[in-house]
Amino acid sequence: MIAYDYLADPKWWLDAVIFKMTNAVCESYNKSWVEFGLCRLRAVSRNKVCLNVDANLLHPVHDVIVKARLLKRANGYKPWLYSLSFDGCQFIRRRNNALIRIVWELFKEYSTINHTCPYVGLQQVKNFYLRSEKLPTPIPTGEYLLMIDWVFNKKPQAATNVYFTFVEDLKDS
Repeated sequence: MIAYDYLADPKWWLDAVIFKMTNAVCESYNKSWVEFGLCRLRAVSRNKVCLNVDANLLHPVHDVIVKARLLKRANGYKPWLYSLSFDGCQFIRRRNNALIRIVWELFKEYSTINHTCPYVGLQQVKNFYLRSEKLPTPIPTGEYLLMIDWVFNKKPQAATNVYFTFVEDLKDS
């Protein structure tokens, strides 16, 4: 039997990983500012689920604050692993926050949010699916919830909650 050298391969966890979304909920707090035309998951295969979101911004948005929290499920969703708030317009101009950049790298090629502020009209995330090879390090096995509150012009306008599962099923070598 040949032993596998996990230290020599920097992405050793990719061989046996399930990383998929299980639910998505989008809510508009102010329908005169934001309307969600679509917010759903579509199963492509057993371990690949795509997220599609269509958000119509009815007024130009010049000031975007994103409040994000990551929670892990353990007898209910426990207080956040991460909780951060950042200026979305500034991040798009200068991708200077490492943690936010990890999430950005996961979905940037599936999104129309690729230019600086102002944002107006239809903004989409189309056929987005989670890929473990985009993560710099593995995360612990479990069920997670990413809660995102969207604050436009200093008022909460919408929320996006994405539930996902990460399972490491490491094979014996």
